[in-house]
Amino acid sequence: MRGSLRVAPLFCSCLLLAGVARADADDDDARPRAPAAASALALSASQQEAVGLTLSHPVEAAGPRPIDAYGVVLDPVALVTDIGRLASSRAGARNAAADARRVAGLYHNDTNASLKALQTAEAAQIETKAQAEAAATTFALQWGPVAALPEKERDALVAALGSGQTLLVRADVPGQHVLGAMPAKALLTVDGIGIAARLLGPLPRTTPDLQSAGWLLEVDHAPPGLGPGAHLRITLEGAAVSGVLVPAAALLYGDAGAYVYRQAQAKTPDGKVQYAPASVKLLAPEGDGWLVDGLATADTIVVHGAGVLWSLQGLGSFSAAEEEHD
Repeated sequence: MRGSLRVAPLFCSCLLLAGVARADADDDDARPRAPAAASALALSASQQEAVGLTLSHPVEAAGPRPIDAYGVVLDPVALVTDIGRLASSRAGARNAAADARRVAGLYHNDTNASLKALQTAEAAQIETKAQAEAAATTFALQWGPVAALPEKERDALVAALGSGQTLLVRADVPGQHVLGAMPAKALLTVDGIGIAARLLGPLPRTTPDLQSAGWLLEVDHAPPGLGPGAHLRITLEGAAVSGVLVPAAALLYGDAGAYVYRQAQAKTPDGKVQYAPASVKLLAPEGDGWLVDGLATADTIVVHGAGVLWSLQGLGSFSAAEEEHD
């Protein structure tokens, strides 16, 4: 990275951590505590030296570049089976809920229903509801964008898959779990022939062999002979985007998404330097870094030692009263 400002090797001691944490905790007694992802952390020169921070400026870049991926044509029978299981479980849950209401009415009106019958009906309702929720979760993880389609569009897709006019393909970038922005185009290579595909969205479930999340592609008018189970080479090409390049080691992920620690321009009255989380949007992986949006090239960010700052903020979130209680 250009503009690297090396501060010191990493040798963060427990005494330093406790000192910074206690200072932050004392401040917490005088003011409302901000969430860890939004609060600034102030370090003296000696503390910065002890934690071994390396600072740098983001580098302006454009991309993303084409990414090589591996694809497999999905079996439409599995999709139809999962849709049927989902519909069946939901119907069973509705029927069980209606039966539980009926038995409860009979029981409370002293009309030919025992407590045991009511308890049995309520247990069946709970079980079928759990089965329906499990089926819905499984369907969303396995089929992602298809699960989000309206019922009519999903039925039309199933019909097209059944006729062989359309194929669904899963595209994976091996070892990449964070997908970033969705590519704009995908090109399949089949026997040396390039076939365009449309991206539908991400597939959350990780494949055990490739250890990656994937994208779901739709291929219209596939060539004869290309069917479920076929393995393909795929080129994913993103839309033209611009941002800044930061090392992967600078990135952390929290409730609000990805963020980096950015150095504040102004120091505290006692001369300490402040570091605060700055949210970024992940656009695309680039080598050992990520192309992101939300930073400027003039920003000074922590590229080594971000995890130490996170640890310091975590310790500093305890109040003095909590520390004395422990």
